[in-house]
Amino acid sequence: QVLLVESGGGLVQAGGSLRLSCIVSGRIFSGNAMGWFRQGPGKEREFVAAVKWSDGITYYVDSVKGRFTISRDNAKNTVYLQVNTLKPEDTAVYYCAAGWLSNLPRAQAEYWGQGTQVTVSS
Repeated sequence: QVLLVESGGGLVQAGGSLRLSCIVSGRIFSGNAMGWFRQGPGKEREFVAAVKWSDGITYYVDSVKGRFTISRDNAKNTVYLQVNTLKPEDTAVYYCAAGWLSNLPRAQAEYWGQGTQVTVSS
């Protein structure tokens, strides 16, 4: 039984930063990586970033490269998404997911969290 719980969302002004966290409980039987996704108002869920547990290799969607950083702390079973230089278009519910590094960028995951709201004001 796997449980993913996100936190760290909030309301910030454009240009601000947040640190999102995802705590993983239980054993992940299907997957070698963690990912972050987001769903903005009136939009479909979009892949944001992924990180492999074992070696930390990362992958980002073009729109967040240079601004967002995904990382993991294996000892704490926690994955982070540092979001900097936020723009209004970054406003969305951000979801944590567990799965395979090759599949996450295609929005395919094995387990999903409940999401945390990020709102960026202009």
